[in-house]
Amino acid sequence: MEITSDPAIPEHPARTTERVWRHLLRARTDYLAAVSAHYDEVFWEVAQRTQREGSLGKSDIAALVVWKRLSAQTRWVSELMSLPDAQVRRTTEQAYATVRDTALQRCDAARAGRSLMSDLPGFRTGDALASAVLTAAAPERMAVYDRRVQHALDTLGLTLTAAPGRYARYMQLLDELLQHGGPHGETWTARDVDTALYWIGRPTRTKHPDTLPVS
Repeated sequence: MEITSDPAIPEHPARTTERVWRHLLRARTDYLAAVSAHYDEVFWEVAQRTQREGSLGKSDIAALVVWKRLSAQTRWVSELMSLPDAQVRRTTEQAYATVRDTALQRCDAARAGRSLMSDLPGFRTGDALASAVLTAAAPERMAVYDRRVQHALDTLGLTLTAAPGRYARYMQLLDELLQHGGPHGETWTARDVDTALYWIGRPTRTKHPDTLPVS
C-alpha cells in the first residue's frame, strides 16, 4: 500500500493501517445510520438482473447513471443510446465474465474489465460510471470509485494517482486494506470499504479525520 506521510516523521505501516481502519469503521457506521436503506435498491436490482442475464443493457446503464447521480445531458449518452443494445451487451458480457473470474486477482480482473468497458461511449475516460457497472457485475468483488472516494483516500494519506490503470490500482489498494484488516477484513467486502470512503469524502467533512470527534 502506498502511504503518503511526513518524511521527517514516518509512520509505521501497521499504525497506518490501524488508523485507516479506525476511520473506515466509524464512517461505515455513520453511513449506515444516515443513508436510507432503500437508496441502493436500484443498484441491487441492476446487479440481480445482470447476474440473470450475464450482461448489462442500455437500460441498466441508464439506471446506474441515475443511481450515481451523473448527468445524462452529455454527448456520450446520445452516442451510447444510438448503439444497438446487442452491441452494448456483447461488451458488458465480456466485462461481466472477466470481473467474476476468480482465477484472476481482483486487481487484474478490474484492469481487464475496465479495459473492455472503454469500447463504449461514456467509458473511455473516468472511472465513476465504469466502476458502477463493474461493481453491478460483481458486487462481491468490485467497488465503486468516484471523486468522493478519491478525496477520502487523499485525506487518509493513501496514494491513488490519475495515471492510466487507476481503477485496477484502486482495487489493489482496497485488496491490501482488506488483507490487513484483521477480523474486519474477513467480514467486509470491497463495496463496504468504498461506502465508508464515500462517506469520509462527502463535502461536509472538511477536517482531517484525525481531528474528528469519535462517534
